Amino acid sequence: MSSPTTAPFGTWTSPITAQRVASGTRPLAAPRIVGNDICWLEGLPADGGRVVVVRAKNGGPGEIVTPAPFNVRSRVHEYGGGAHVVSGDTVYFSHFADKLVYAQRGDAAPQPITHNGLQRHADFELDPARQRLIAVREDHGGGSHEPTNSLVALGLDGADEPVVLASGFDFYAAPRLSPGGRQLAWLCWNHPLMPWNGCELWLADVGADGQLQRPRKLAGSTTESLCQPLWSPRGTLLVVSDRTGWWNLYRVEGETLHPVCPMPAEFGRPQWLFAQAMVGFSGDDEVVATCIEQGVSRLVRIDLRSGELQPIATAFTDLQELRAGPGFVVALAASSSAPEQVVRIDVASGAHRVLARSADDVPDARYLSTPASICYASTGGRVAHAFHYPPHNEDFVPPAGELPPLIVTSHGGPTSMNTSSLRLAIQYWTSRGFAVLDVNYGGSSGFGRAYMDLLKGQWGIVDVDDCVAGARHLAERGLVDPPRMAIRGGSASGFTTLCALAFHDVFKAGASYYGVSDLAGLDADTHKFESRYTSYLVAPPPQRDALYAQRSPLLHTDRLHCPMIFFQGLDDKVVLPAQSEMMVDALKSRGVPVAYLAFEGEGHGFRRLETIQRTLEAELSFYAQVFGFEPADAMAPVEIHG
Repeated sequence: MSSPTTAPFGTWTSPITAQRVASGTRPLAAPRIVGNDICWLEGLPADGGRVVVVRAKNGGPGEIVTPAPFNVRSRVHEYGGGAHVVSGDTVYFSHFADKLVYAQRGDAAPQPITHNGLQRHADFELDPARQRLIAVREDHGGGSHEPTNSLVALGLDGADEPVVLASGFDFYAAPRLSPGGRQLAWLCWNHPLMPWNGCELWLADVGADGQLQRPRKLAGSTTESLCQPLWSPRGTLLVVSDRTGWWNLYRVEGETLHPVCPMPAEFGRPQWLFAQAMVGFSGDDEVVATCIEQGVSRLVRIDLRSGELQPIATAFTDLQELRAGPGFVVALAASSSAPEQVVRIDVASGAHRVLARSADDVPDARYLSTPASICYASTGGRVAHAFHYPPHNEDFVPPAGELPPLIVTSHGGPTSMNTSSLRLAIQYWTSRGFAVLDVNYGGSSGFGRAYMDLLKGQWGIVDVDDCVAGARHLAERGLVDPPRMAIRGGSASGFTTLCALAFHDVFKAGASYYGVSDLAGLDADTHKFESRYTSYLVAPPPQRDALYAQRSPLLHTDRLHCPMIFFQGLDDKVVLPAQSEMMVDALKSRGVPVAYLAFEGEGHGFRRLETIQRTLEAELSFYAQVFGFEPADAMAPVEIHG
């Protein structure tokens, strides 16, 4: 092996190209066990991001089930999830383009079973005895400013109009039938709450006519979050609640919740998407679950009679979307050396088999940076969490004494979390000589309710402080070059990015992907699900008006002096394009260096191969021009105005 080449950070040649990142990553979601088969959803970047149902029969390879042009996605809450259910050889799914629900029976062409494109559906629960689906409906046809949400029943043949089963709350989720179909449990909540702030668990009997009888509240409040109601094979109802400060598992007896295995760990995640699961029954009295401790997942089995917990050793540090079968589970799993995969894990041994990979072409370890989980002091004596990725490429070494440029990033949401799973979009930077700090700021999930609630009333403060403190922490230890520290982020993380640049002088460049710049505009333009979210994140009216003025970067562009690049999908319904465009115009008018790339046909989160590739290359070109280095990649330079 030849000796490594000496070259400045940022100029290193990497086999992890933007095209490889874009084309080599297929989004995976929603694994399901269907008899002896396993199904999941898979995104196809080369097909415009279309999502398909894939089925692996009897342990064989996965085969695409849903034909073009069908796109298995729901837009309920805009973020969707729970977009399909499989029964035998029939797939029921929501089609993204026309919002209708379709049934695809065997090899026959999909046929619609709903007929009103103004009504969106998600979180399907099959009710075979009554030949219907129970679903969450979001009705945009009422003529009001916001859609109406309810639980409805959809006939499997599509001949009859949907029947409303429950209504009156602003939001519904997780309708779950008991074995035999005699009872239905569900979650619901009202504005201004998000489900991870507070929601309620309800239960009703299902009458002979299919209507709900004796609906009653079992648990929940404005300060208790519940998720994942599920029934045991014998008809015992379980639910996850954070009433102790941690999302733990409870058994429902009458109208009382009994803890199953209390521990300082999270058995739930913020319910941005429908039909997420971290717990499944492996027997009448045993569940297999994935729990999160300090931001890292592990697999466990729990005896419901004794509460005894036994860990299951696996190769993974991030486990999501778990479904349990006899003696095994399927899940989305990843680690720092393996990107997200659909895996089948043997409960007894922990051995696993990969069914699908989000990236078939995993780079050689010589080009992969291994993240270190770090904690550091932030404002007010708080402790913040992050993953530090040092630059790594065994083909190169830097000139003596040179420190690497730093990119600080954080998750969107803002109620969410980053994990240490292998992401080529991070390795793209580290293999070129950048350090990356991936921040789980105060307000992140995965560290308990108290840590998540640090962001209550403090969005734009705590998250920003933790990103700034993380950059300073690395700089003070001589791990990065202070004059070459940048910050990037998308959506809520874009807001964090813009605030960090407007109200602090630590970063010398920034990249915003469909970031929030105007809080008042966000409230006025965003969709129903998040339309009151800022009541928690900032303040309820009328106190929020003054805080909006203080924290909205758009109103403080006079304080922005460093170069910025903005990326925006023109079909974004969550953060409208105006949020980016007004920032760009304001910076141009002041002569601040700025670049702007907008993409037709892209929404909130880029899905198309060509878009992902172009944004990565443009961002690299931007940093190269700002920080003064010559990238090794052959690519079209981005135009910076000002």
